[in-house]
Amino acid sequence: MLNAIDKELLKEVADLEGIPKGAYNIRKNGELLGREVSANINIETNEAGNGIIIRIKPGTKNESVHIPVILSKAGLHDVVYNTFEVGENADVAIIAGCGIHCGGSQSEGHSGIHEFRIGKNARMKYVEKHVATGEGSGKRILNPTTRVFLEEGAYAEMELTQLGGVDEAKRVNEGEIKAGASLLITERVMTDKTQEAESKNELILVGENSKANIISRSVVKGDSKQDFFVNLEARAKCYGHIECDAIIMDRGISQTIPALKALHPDAELTHEASIGKIANDQLMKLMSLGLDYDEAVNRIIQGFLK
Repeated sequence: MLNAIDKELLKEVADLEGIPKGAYNIRKNGELLGREVSANINIETNEAGNGIIIRIKPGTKNESVHIPVILSKAGLHDVVYNTFEVGENADVAIIAGCGIHCGGSQSEGHSGIHEFRIGKNARMKYVEKHVATGEGSGKRILNPTTRVFLEEGAYAEMELTQLGGVDEAKRVNEGEIKAGASLLITERVMTDKTQEAESKNELILVGENSKANIISRSVVKGDSKQDFFVNLEARAKCYGHIECDAIIMDRGISQTIPALKALHPDAELTHEASIGKIANDQLMKLMSLGLDYDEAVNRIIQGFLK
């Protein structure tokens, strides 16, 4: 059964009002809460019992699978290892994410390791949101890892979002991209108070005409700190781009380190990075339209994170 807190967390991390239609696997406080499969999407517990294997049949179109995790148990640090196998020529959406509700003084955390194997000419959109709520003083910790392997002609789009409440986050993204395949990663992170977030990315372009694009948008408020690292390596004629932009407010600290490594003469790798404050002219323009200072700042931040 879903209580009020469960429903709130599911709404935040997966836009769900309740149990979803179609294939799903919902995990609560380290245990399976509910599971459903479809004719084309199978979900089973792995041999170790510490995660799931999701197999999507070749040619599957216009289907989705929800795999949210919710935590509200004091002192629990949940660890899962999930594997996704997307068959050739499939076109699917995977909606994940973790929501933590902390009501006491003990810390709560989740470490999710997700490995994706995308078949030839398949397409996948992966959406992952991380949210932490509650009035407790315990730390809210989320450490996600995603490993993506794209076969020839495959396409993967990944939206990774963390916009509030998480005290400590260490994200790792790894990708290997074969000939004609493309990977797009968009990461949005907002921290406040004394929160810390770190993102480490290792992407390898191994096939001819492969593409990788990683975009980072971060807002650093209060006394929080964010670190963003990318290593983009090209081993063939290919194209790769890194784009990272940060807005600093209050006493926030931001560090951005993009690295490009070309091991082929026809590789094209580019990067752009910027760190700055909200421009006064933007604030003045919005305030002249009737918004107060806080409303204008919030409007700019929301637009930036989109």
